[in-house]
Amino acid sequence: MAAKIKKGDKVVVLTGKHRGQEAEVTAVMPKEDRVLLKGVNVVAKHQRQTATSRGGIVREEAPIHISNVALSVGGKPSRVGFKKLDDGRKVRVARRSGEVIDG
Repeated sequence: MAAKIKKGDKVVVLTGKHRGQEAEVTAVMPKEDRVLLKGVNVVAKHQRQTATSRGGIVREEAPIHISNVALSVGGKPSRVGFKKLDDGRKVRVARRSGEVIDG
């Protein structure tokens, strides 16, 4: 199945403590149905010292479930649909505005 949300998309967080924040998708994990967003859901991870890296508290982004984000169109969340163009290409379309997302 084609991906509705891809790396580099601007999305809005729909639920949770980061609700309403707009961020860029840095990674998509389709098998886990999760996305990694830049600057959202930052957690403190306690890292053990190894021979190559220092130990301490490392801050990093944790993944969010893909159902909790929606594509941002004009700062508002929008669902994603698909449409076939006249030349045969299948493109993503924002349901809110009808505009082609990638094409």
